[in-house]
Amino acid sequence: MPGFLTTHVLDTARGCPAEGITIALYRIDGEARDRITQAVTNADGRTDAPILPDGDFKPGRYELVFFAGDYLRATGQAGADPLFLDQVPIRFGMSEGDHYHVPLLLSPYGYSTYRGS
Repeated sequence: MPGFLTTHVLDTARGCPAEGITIALYRIDGEARDRITQAVTNADGRTDAPILPDGDFKPGRYELVFFAGDYLRATGQAGADPLFLDQVPIRFGMSEGDHYHVPLLLSPYGYSTYRGS
């Protein structure tokens, strides 16, 4: 089975999808951190396509970086500088060809993630 990666962002403070968040995807190899792609969330809080499609999938370590600060500023939730949350990195491993879904549940002062479906 080919593997692929999807993500989405939910604004838990406002109770809605988080539109307009830039997300960067990196592959981690030892100390090296190589950017693979970048996408922006749509009105549903998702990227328009898998952030790592099956043709580009390789098992390994990855990092998603969510540029939450820009979104929090744009929605009036940022508070004073420096922001409590600005860039939110999530490092994880993908060991087999499968669908990996790594969502971000975001508020101005906290976040959580999990392996979704």
